[in-house]
Amino acid sequence: MKAQGTSVAVVGGGLGGLAAACVAAARGHKVTLYDKNAWVGGKAAVLHEDGFRFDMGPTILTVPRVLERIFTEAGRNLTDYLDLVRLDPQWRCFFDDGTQIDLQENIDAMAETMDRFAPGKNAGDGYKRFQEISAHLHDISNRFFFWKPVEDLFDTINIRANMNPATLRDVLSLRMGSSVAGTIRSKVKDERLAQMLDHFTQYVGSSPYGSPAVLCAIAHMQAADGVWYPMGGTRAVAEALAKLAAELGTTIKTDSDVASLRIENGEVTGLVLATGDVVAYDNVISNMDSVRTYRELVGGEVGEHYARKDFEPACSGVVLYLGLSKRYDHILHHDFVFSRDPEEEFDFIYRRGEPAPDPTCYLAAPAATDPSVAPDGGEALYVLVHTPYLRPHHDWSQMFPAYRQVILDKLKRTAGMGDIEERIVVERHLTPQDIHDRYKVLNGAIYGLASHGKFMGAFKPGNRSRQVRGLYLAGGAAHPGPGMPMVMMSGWIAADALDADCKVENLRNVS
Repeated sequence: MKAQGTSVAVVGGGLGGLAAACVAAARGHKVTLYDKNAWVGGKAAVLHEDGFRFDMGPTILTVPRVLERIFTEAGRNLTDYLDLVRLDPQWRCFFDDGTQIDLQENIDAMAETMDRFAPGKNAGDGYKRFQEISAHLHDISNRFFFWKPVEDLFDTINIRANMNPATLRDVLSLRMGSSVAGTIRSKVKDERLAQMLDHFTQYVGSSPYGSPAVLCAIAHMQAADGVWYPMGGTRAVAEALAKLAAELGTTIKTDSDVASLRIENGEVTGLVLATGDVVAYDNVISNMDSVRTYRELVGGEVGEHYARKDFEPACSGVVLYLGLSKRYDHILHHDFVFSRDPEEEFDFIYRRGEPAPDPTCYLAAPAATDPSVAPDGGEALYVLVHTPYLRPHHDWSQMFPAYRQVILDKLKRTAGMGDIEERIVVERHLTPQDIHDRYKVLNGAIYGLASHGKFMGAFKPGNRSRQVRGLYLAGGAAHPGPGMPMVMMSGWIAADALDADCKVENLRNVS
């Protein structure tokens, strides 16, 4: 831990790394960001093909106040960098029995819609009670979990200072030992509506049957803060952060792969690039997958220690980028085309480790919101189907053609897109192997580490390394986890922890 105003290397220019660079630079540190790819933004990349523009990675932006906080650090106004459009309804849901329902932002309006959708099941009242639980869990998360470096329960609660009746009530109300799916079904008795609510956990690439109930907080976060589309696509978020970082003096080096960290006496002293060049730095923020950071960049006993921890990767996915000659008027900007049986689906993905035979498909169809994504009348359709993370026997070069057809047949059968193959004029795709090769993630996992475990599943590797002084972690495989707002929050936390440590060292030097 060195003096404030130190040199900081950020390894990886994903959204977490960009956020960390912005905050560290705004706090007065000299920042250099490295990315092995030719662009910054990580999975928030863009694909241009024959007049179509596709967001290649994340497409749903929630909790924009995380972005606002990052820009406020630099005394900037987010609206000068991004044009955000609020989407309501937030999703359209298609079910295997031919029914459909729209997820609305307003809780009372959504409850009334649920009662019409599933009469006689008291679904609306159950949804309101579920949202009350979600709001309480969100409040506890804000007080104990968000905006601070956390690795385990002892980081969230100072036992000596906070072990009072109020804190004990908060701990008990975290519903530890309960799952997301169980919590939802205790209140919402219609299986289709429960399946819709289950899918908030898909933001973190985990099974609702194995994830802790605290993740139900995501439902209230989305209802309270909305779903937003940045004009220009979610790629515009990465571009806005990169612009801010550069304005604050950050040096951005693309096509620059970091091979390892230089560590002396348990403390970071710099980087070793893939070219063999050694560059000295006082501190490092790694936006690379946290497990791979320890195994590959740190190595040695620390790397072996993390290898033994046997972290479970979150799921991976197949993504289709389909340029359609004509858009579908009956689908919204965001849609879920649900599987016939969620237990079967999640069993295949998370327990068996095989692609689900009847998967849920997430669709992003942005042309109605942003006509610039496609030629006139067309659609830049993004289709994501979650799959298991890579297993040794998976050969996606052989598996993809058949699974592509499974996906298209699902869209025809359940989403009313019977002629989709006739409308496709441009097609590209990513498989789990492509995702693994393209980004430094663990076994092709899109969302970092799985949030499984009904007691401690929400915890990820901490943002302040306990093993290496001067090393900080950001990204979906670090606290507080995956999803656009959480990843950017992780960058803020990592930079804030670094800055706080430097201020402590400054006081020591002065005294």
